[in-house]
Amino acid sequence: MSTAATPTHVPEKILYTAEATSTGEGRNGHVRTSDGRLDLDLAMPTELGGTGEGTNPEQLFASGYAACFHSALKFAALKQHVKLPGSSVKALVSLGPEGDAFALAVKLVVELPGLEREEALQLVEAAHQVCPYSRATRGNIGVELELL
Repeated sequence: MSTAATPTHVPEKILYTAEATSTGEGRNGHVRTSDGRLDLDLAMPTELGGTGEGTNPEQLFASGYAACFHSALKFAALKQHVKLPGSSVKALVSLGPEGDAFALAVKLVVELPGLEREEALQLVEAAHQVCPYSRATRGNIGVELELL
């Protein structure tokens, strides 16, 4: 039985599927990917009353979004024949209350040394349009883009 909502965006063809399983107490449990490459204890951050002695879902999401957006940035630069030496993307994922639930907010901080600001802004926006994480979050959580 599936209770998932009908997806609005489905890839034309599935190229890869990641599989991870959470066990234990959720945020104070354990996650492991099917290939064992990621095998981590989780712990609530101290700011939320936890021990902070493990990673947490927000850190994992931030890591994935930063890497994915950076790849999208490299892809956009390649399409526009622009070299990106020394580029970086930092993702800040925040968690906070929203009514009776919790919500996320994201800030992506992009460094593109050596590029004119206007060209860099165009690349960041192009990346935001093609990045799967950006597409998945669009309309769902706030994503702020900052170019250093």
